[in-house]
Amino acid sequence: MKLKKLIALGLATVMSASMLVGCGAKSGSDASASDNGEKVFKVGMITDTGGVNDESFNQSSWKGFQDAQEKFGKDKLEIKYLESKQEADYVQNIDTFADEGMDLIVGVGFKLQAAITEAAKNYPEQQFALIDEVCEGEQPENVTSLLFEDNASAYLTGLIAGRMTETNKVGFIGGMESDALAKFDYGFRTGVKAANPDAEVMVQYANSFSDSALGKTIANQMHSKNVDIIFTCAGAVGIGAIEAAKENGKKAIGVDQDQNYLAPENIITSAMKNIDVAVVELLSNVVEGNYKGGEIIINTLSMDGVGIAPTSNKNVPPDVLEYVTAEAEKIKSGDIKVPENKEEFEQFNK
Repeated sequence: MKLKKLIALGLATVMSASMLVGCGAKSGSDASASDNGEKVFKVGMITDTGGVNDESFNQSSWKGFQDAQEKFGKDKLEIKYLESKQEADYVQNIDTFADEGMDLIVGVGFKLQAAITEAAKNYPEQQFALIDEVCEGEQPENVTSLLFEDNASAYLTGLIAGRMTETNKVGFIGGMESDALAKFDYGFRTGVKAANPDAEVMVQYANSFSDSALGKTIANQMHSKNVDIIFTCAGAVGIGAIEAAKENGKKAIGVDQDQNYLAPENIITSAMKNIDVAVVELLSNVVEGNYKGGEIIINTLSMDGVGIAPTSNKNVPPDVLEYVTAEAEKIKSGDIKVPENKEEFEQFNK
């Protein structure tokens, strides 16, 4: 794939904003101008099958929409989301937003890649954005992609798991196998092995992002095999795994946002990516007239686009955090290149 434009985006501190109720937008084109005649920008978000309240990826993205509306006001920015209950809904939801005349349609997650790629051809005048994935083939001029250095944040959580495991057995639960999830998977494995060569990493994919009960079942199975720390990257599936950790007195690692509030005594850290802040930046460019289609924006560790949760100091010993901080600096300087896939992982371990 040819990447025509590549930008490393620095992200600011996450802005605080109260959660708004409902979608906060009307359908149709009759709301394209405010009472004073100024343009009202309309942006829509399409979730993957995890849903908008997945306590993870989709929810963080929607918070960015809400924060952007808080920044500019409802009379300047209208926001709306459509949930996808199944993959067949992606195309229908895109068509719905295109008919409503959205200024920007944002697809959340790699599972929308094919639908956004096709829609970019079918609606050449419509602007799209894709979170955590790039389009198939050459990046279209009317699609912007927001990517994250997830392998780096996963590596840091792997370091913590490797140092804190008491059984030398840790686990990784993924949603569906993909290039996006491989970054978490192999970044985590690399971190565990770097911190503790004797540790074993048990890996299983759930083939789902929405089945919490399945996540709990997989976690229970891992716990029965003496796994004492599990990192789950699978949307709502992770909620089930966290519930298992609470019931079994085990430790868990959150993803995408700081999930410590879900189990304060069990979640030792989270692999953070500041999706909400990246979304605010994206929508700000739309409203302020600085938006450019066709860009691939990479949010890196060195620019605070990813990292570990601020609550890590609650359950992670200070000496382990010092070790992780030192390793993070090596990633930023280029001394450590964290693998993104199986091939790089195997080469790294040689």
